[in-house]
Amino acid sequence: MSGTVAAARIDAHQHFWRLSRGDYGWLTPALAPIHRDFGPGDLRPLLAPHNITATILVQAAPTEAETEFLLQLARGDELVAGVVGWTDLEDADAPRRIAELAADPLLVGLRPMVHDIPDDDWLLRPALAPALAAMARHGLVFDALLRPRHFPHLLPLLDRHPGLSVVLDHGGKPAIAEGASGWAEALAELARHPNLCCKLSGLATEAPADWDIETLRPYAAEILRCFGPERVMWGSDWPVVNLAGGYAKWRAAAEALVPEAARGAVFGGTAARIYLSGRGRPPC
Repeated sequence: MSGTVAAARIDAHQHFWRLSRGDYGWLTPALAPIHRDFGPGDLRPLLAPHNITATILVQAAPTEAETEFLLQLARGDELVAGVVGWTDLEDADAPRRIAELAADPLLVGLRPMVHDIPDDDWLLRPALAPALAAMARHGLVFDALLRPRHFPHLLPLLDRHPGLSVVLDHGGKPAIAEGASGWAEALAELARHPNLCCKLSGLATEAPADWDIETLRPYAAEILRCFGPERVMWGSDWPVVNLAGGYAKWRAAAEALVPEAARGAVFGGTAARIYLSGRGRPPC
């Protein structure tokens, strides 16, 4: 890894969307603070105070049309170092589609929205195997957007695909407001798999509305204990984080929660290694 990449400060999980595109089924007027368009011009002022020079742009709709929309934005904005998109991993034609999508080097991963799929056993479906093998061949990361109830199903997927790089989004979404019973033990079991990394992201939206740093401290500490800083990456989950205090509050909390010796990895190094070694654009 080059010194430039190693020193990069990266937001490893953010979104852009345009409501008129019409494929964000979850994004309703009930989510008033984020029910509008968000693009690069909205994000840049939030990154500057923290010297963040690159982001990983993550899908928010389960369509290839949105993936192409995100890739178009990335081609026109050097802020975006890579895109995590979507394709139907169950489709019999998925390996061919993955190869075609992977022809764009800005695509660094794919993310099924597992936590919105009614079948909790979806990760175990045999139809996924050819697509996951194709992702591994093309060096694409599997972003795992799921909840703790899915953890037992992620374990066999990790066993069956040891060459696939997998990133657990949002710490596996522990139900912090309800106490997150059993989450820590299950997370530790997942973390035994060396091909799994974890995002320190999304915790604020799982916490009570009046959360503070101490609310999140046990969860951040457990993520760092289980994975170690070399397998943890920070993400804002912006603009979703606007539902839970906003970008600056979450970034300040994360900086307080991550020990100084771990910050180089968590705030850039891990994301650069996992997403941008051989794909994406080198961060500025």
